[in-house]
Amino acid sequence: MRRVYLVAATLLTAATTFTPVSNAAPAAITETVYVESTMDSDADGKLDRIAADVMRPDSTAKVPIVMEASPYYGLGTFAAKAMDVPRGFSRWYDEYFVPRGYAVVEMEMQGTSRSTGCPTTGGPEDTASVKAVVDWLNGRAKAFYADDRPATASWSTGNVGMLGVSYNGTLPNAAAAANIPGVKTIVPIAAISSWYEYSRDQGIAYRGAHSKDYPTYLANYVISSAQKAKCKPVLDKLAAEDGDETFDYTSFWKARDYRQTAQNVTASVFAVHGQADWNVKPSQFGRWWQQLADRGVPRKIWLHRGGHLDPISFRQAEWQRVMGLWMDHWLKGVQNGIMNEPMADFQKPDGTWEQDASWPRPNTKDTTLYFGPAAGGMSGSLTTAPGTGTQRLGDNANLSETQMMANPETADPRRLVYVTPPLTQAARVSGEVRLTARVASNRASTPLTALLVDYGPGTQAVMTDRSPIQLSTETCTRADLRDRTGCARPPDVSVQAVTATMLTRGSIDAKNRASLETSTPLPTNGTTVDVSWRLHARDALIPAGHRIGIVIVTNHSGYVATDTGAAGIALNVSLGVSNVVLPIVGGAVITG
Repeated sequence: MRRVYLVAATLLTAATTFTPVSNAAPAAITETVYVESTMDSDADGKLDRIAADVMRPDSTAKVPIVMEASPYYGLGTFAAKAMDVPRGFSRWYDEYFVPRGYAVVEMEMQGTSRSTGCPTTGGPEDTASVKAVVDWLNGRAKAFYADDRPATASWSTGNVGMLGVSYNGTLPNAAAAANIPGVKTIVPIAAISSWYEYSRDQGIAYRGAHSKDYPTYLANYVISSAQKAKCKPVLDKLAAEDGDETFDYTSFWKARDYRQTAQNVTASVFAVHGQADWNVKPSQFGRWWQQLADRGVPRKIWLHRGGHLDPISFRQAEWQRVMGLWMDHWLKGVQNGIMNEPMADFQKPDGTWEQDASWPRPNTKDTTLYFGPAAGGMSGSLTTAPGTGTQRLGDNANLSETQMMANPETADPRRLVYVTPPLTQAARVSGEVRLTARVASNRASTPLTALLVDYGPGTQAVMTDRSPIQLSTETCTRADLRDRTGCARPPDVSVQAVTATMLTRGSIDAKNRASLETSTPLPTNGTTVDVSWRLHARDALIPAGHRIGIVIVTNHSGYVATDTGAAGIALNVSLGVSNVVLPIVGGAVITG
């Protein structure tokens, strides 16, 4: 059940700027164990067993653990071929960490690959599967080899650092929120902190697979074929309880919201996220990060310009340097200065990087700008002085975002645009934009979407995303080490000229203006109500000479449309009181 291999330490370091740990490839032991959990999620009368592959140094010294938990290990060409041997350690973690005195553990979430039980898409069972393995590594749980012989982790110090991308980064968030003893640090990359906000945005569902029984869809995607029949009642229950009828924030979603227990977090957190990630949206890091900051959790953050990506694919040498220092500090207690380095790294639109002491950036202050009438050749204005009047908004007729932002000087009832005068100095937005619109609607349920736009000539880099399964299973063989950047294919980058750049967006169904948990229908008799909502977190520099714009639409094509009826949505927006609050470094840069 245990196999000894030579770990190619020099292979990985040859592709980086790091000094090799040793000129000789050290021996490593690999094994597959099955950890007994405390749950029976498939109701077969047996406690679920969680499969975990282990690679560790062949020595008598106790070592800490770098662990990646995943629901994806049973998919595609990376599916296990046998019960008693590891799948193969496809990522770069084993090549890098094992020679440096760590064990690498890859655990298979309940109901996936070789683990028994049922996946529940972010539910408590996910967390329980992680806890089982961490407990085993700390001597608090039993494990067995495939032939039922006991397996112990006598080689483990019990100190665990969890890391991963997408769902593999979400499981670390769950573990930290549950304060599992032994989890000392987490590195969530492109990770979910609230499953509600993964499939909904403030009372309205994202279009596509997210709009109908999404938890069941994803559970069906990752479940092992051996568990499908057993888990049908569990998956049917997910569909019955997910609240697709209203898209409200119910107890089902609260149980999948790790921010609800952020006060329990004692592990340090290194978050990485793409500001153009519209798969796992930027609110996932922004609101989680704020909760951690409020509680003084030791933390670090990287914000890059791309979408759903792993930093190993575009900043490999620096990523491995920082990861080595981070894990050494938090798992081995090494005082190496990593916590004295700047907290936040930001990638600029041109691909270069800069650092700052925190995020949001120091000296960020709220600036309130009010929606105003046509002025300065624009169809609507953003001003510091409240005004009066109303503007009419109807259905957007499936406009693209490019069309929504185009020609801000032209009035268009399908969208409203409010624009500042040209900036006399650059303005940096850093944090979460908030918006309030006073509206009178003819529909009890009315969707509203706001876009924050940088109006001005420039270039925009578009980086190809990776799917969650691609991110989780990119290989790390000798050929990959030779031909790729750190065992991950660099994203394709295309650069295009633009005159308007969408910086961030956010949506709400106005029926949820008072509470995400309970719908309150809008009056349809002309009475005005205030609807407030938040846009996704953003850090962006808007150059001098550009304009800041807010675009408002109703049925945005990225969200499930509200039943508008034959006459469609008719909305009056009150100017002067309707406003946007921008987090600007240094405070207001707009006057008038």
